Amino acid sequence: MCLGVPAQIVEMKDPGRATVTIGGVNRVISTDLLVDEGLDVGEWVLVHVGFALSKIDEDEATTTLQQIRQLGANTYEDELDSFSTSRID
Repeated sequence: MCLGVPAQIVEMKDPGRATVTIGGVNRVISTDLLVDEGLDVGEWVLVHVGFALSKIDEDEATTTLQQIRQLGANTYEDELDSFSTSRID
């Protein structure tokens, strides 16, 4: 199962790239799909396979993370594992 996982932006990098964190894992992701959103440090995005798909607010991020955890520990851990191994360079 593939899910979009909420991640918080911790650093804006080169145009089209940002460092995000989720579950204690930092990863550089592509923000190319959200170039018109004006992303900033501290904001939340929904990430799938290394791409930020949409900008979300903190309440939506919290709710989504809770729902992923409710799906089962394995699903949540699988998503964190895929997040920690995907790379955008």
